[in-house]
Amino acid sequence: MNTLNNTTLIEIPKVHDERGSLAVVEKDVIPFEMKRVYYLYDVPSDSFRGGHAHKEQESVIIALSGSFEVIIDDGNDHKRIMLNKPTQGLYVPTNIWREIDNFSSGAVCLVLASTNYNENEYVRDYDLFCKLQRRTV
Repeated sequence: MNTLNNTTLIEIPKVHDERGSLAVVEKDVIPFEMKRVYYLYDVPSDSFRGGHAHKEQESVIIALSGSFEVIIDDGNDHKRIMLNKPTQGLYVPTNIWREIDNFSSGAVCLVLASTNYNENEYVRDYDLFCKLQRRTV
């Protein structure tokens, strides 16, 4: 069973010169093979996204622009992490509940995923998530 201890902040290498900065995401930076990339934008500041866990998908969440907070929860404990640097990603393994809120104006949230989309591997009910977590202890 994954716990909050299995989540981690990942530093994304960057190259900077007088023309600006370039961040590079390659296979040795992300702890899984990427199968899907998606991003959230134009999210109203009073809205939240996520509200689910994945049975199979691992993710890295990156604030490409602006800022937002990610609430991660393993069924026993939770914590809130501010993401506001395009060179830092939050690795979220399987079976960790996540919600994203407090989007700043112009925030862009990039998600790198280890699986193609499959609705059947989502857990969208928090009470069910907690029950499943207790079974794996």
